[in-house]
Amino acid sequence: MEMKIGRYLVNVSNPEKIWFPQSKITKVDLVAYYRDIAPFMLPFTKDRALTLHRFPDGIDHEGFYQKNIGAHFPAWVASKKIKNKEAGYTTYVVCNNAASLAYIATQGCITPHLWLSKIDKLNYPDRMIFDLDPFDDDFTLVCWTAKELKKELEERGLTPFVMTTGSRGLHVVVPLKRTATFDVVRDYARDIATLLVQRYPKKLTINPRKESRGRKLLIDCMRNAYGATAVTPYAVRAIEKAPVAMPIFWEELARTTPQRFTIKTIFKRLLQKEDPWQKLNKAALVLKPLPYEKDLKS
Repeated sequence: MEMKIGRYLVNVSNPEKIWFPQSKITKVDLVAYYRDIAPFMLPFTKDRALTLHRFPDGIDHEGFYQKNIGAHFPAWVASKKIKNKEAGYTTYVVCNNAASLAYIATQGCITPHLWLSKIDKLNYPDRMIFDLDPFDDDFTLVCWTAKELKKELEERGLTPFVMTTGSRGLHVVVPLKRTATFDVVRDYARDIATLLVQRYPKKLTINPRKESRGRKLLIDCMRNAYGATAVTPYAVRAIEKAPVAMPIFWEELARTTPQRFTIKTIFKRLLQKEDPWQKLNKAALVLKPLPYEKDLKS
């Protein structure tokens, strides 16, 4: 079957192929979701390199990450050739229109992951991100940590926003003016996370090694790096019922869960509430040196 999306035709082969077996969610269901969510999602994908998390045989088969754009992708799907730090180049997909979002979904991309910088200024991110990853499913601890992190960031004049990941945790995202490099932003994020870990050493860690973290919640700040990616707002996760990464209001934390919103419930929510992140870009500030370096233990 073909979908006419804007000026382009998107071919959906085997539209009734089941990609979420227990939920009976089909290929065409996913493609239609990305077509319909495009007005909300495109502001986040526009002019950003994407890594595609693909499950062409459905989520009950092992997926894989694809960075290079496929040779068969239509010319109207934008791309960006980026020099790798080690050697060579990678040509990434850039989704600047609804048809491109729908097209990558036809290729089994259930979850697009985005760079934290735009393609015109690759080493200068406009987002700082903290990925709160619980050891188990203790979402109460995730929410508590997010609020503590919010306090720390606001004390430094920054404006944090929060998003369910559609998986187990939360992302706390800080909009930035594009004046600091990834190295500067990562160091800043690590210092903030370290302050929290030193304050609550029995609950939190920044050590990603499973054998070292115990049952503590991981504050992952290492995504603030050149070439690293984070799940795109409104992206679907490869989990039954197709939960969605969802921007929310801070006051919603007390009554939400990480997989609360799905492709079948999200549009009702979007009709009921205004966009929690509508002021995100206007809240961007220049990242200044931490005023409390002396509080950090060596």
